[in-house]
Amino acid sequence: MKILYISRNKSDYLQDILYTGLVKVLGISNVIDIPWNNKFHLNFKKYPRNMGLCRNTILSSLFSRFRAKDFSLVIVASCHPDTLKSYRGLAHKIPKSVPVVFVDGGDWEEVTGVLDRVGGRELYEEVMSIRPFDYIFKREYIIGKSYEKNVHPLPFAFNFDRMPPLTGGFKYDVAFWAVESHPIRTEALDLIENEFDCKENGTVRNQVMKKYKRKGAFYLQELASCRVSLNFRGAGWDTLRYWEVPALGGFMISQKPGIVINNNFEDKKDIVYCKDDLSDLLDLCEYYLNHDAEREAISRSALDKMKSYHTDAHRGEEVLHVCGF
Repeated sequence: MKILYISRNKSDYLQDILYTGLVKVLGISNVIDIPWNNKFHLNFKKYPRNMGLCRNTILSSLFSRFRAKDFSLVIVASCHPDTLKSYRGLAHKIPKSVPVVFVDGGDWEEVTGVLDRVGGRELYEEVMSIRPFDYIFKREYIIGKSYEKNVHPLPFAFNFDRMPPLTGGFKYDVAFWAVESHPIRTEALDLIENEFDCKENGTVRNQVMKKYKRKGAFYLQELASCRVSLNFRGAGWDTLRYWEVPALGGFMISQKPGIVINNNFEDKKDIVYCKDDLSDLLDLCEYYLNHDAEREAISRSALDKMKSYHTDAHRGEEVLHVCGF
């Protein structure tokens, strides 16, 4: 089968993860990106903005564009006006027999909620009138919220091709390096800022993303050096950190996500969930710092689950399965 993959030529985490996943499942010649996305084929961005990179695919991706004629599936891969404009120019040419997928990787719980912030609501309605989407995949698929039958959950995952060399060994006890994009992050930082080694390792209030000292592959290396990593929701429930820590073989204490995640991590088996009011956060950190065997067993189980259910290739397989392929 061949897929027409309509993407935005800027970093879009779910779009990028799904692209590499589909390429791994189907091969580079069977996933045709329109417009040609240089970030999928040229390595000039640091992690996480290079998550969509497929190395050594420049010639094959360009050559396959000229050979591809008939497609089994069309994917509109991001909820952004740029992507919708590209789709609008092609929508009337897509045969009715070819299903069309829309991927909403935004932070909002409503389908296309991000368009109310960036603009493009009228554009979405226009393309829907030309050719509505057969399947919609939603990152922030809220537990208990009612969605249309054609809407399906699709959270982030991890592309193990982006795994840097890890030296092993711990440098930090408890860490949470993040901007305060949700009140619970501020509450958590207030609680732990003066505990453990948090202040020394940079787990403090008022962080600014542009001034992060840990970026790219170095960030992942540093994250792997933490005995206990913390995770709390940001603008959306789904965070990259929720997948990065277990992929790195790390141990994570997290707020329990409020979105649907199939084959999610289980409490005390693959992860440790703290209470929503954070009343047990400090006790949990203290306990697992002092129980190495339990902490390491949970880390190993989380890594096994990541490799079994939560890679980019798994997300590609999920989309294909839901669409009947």
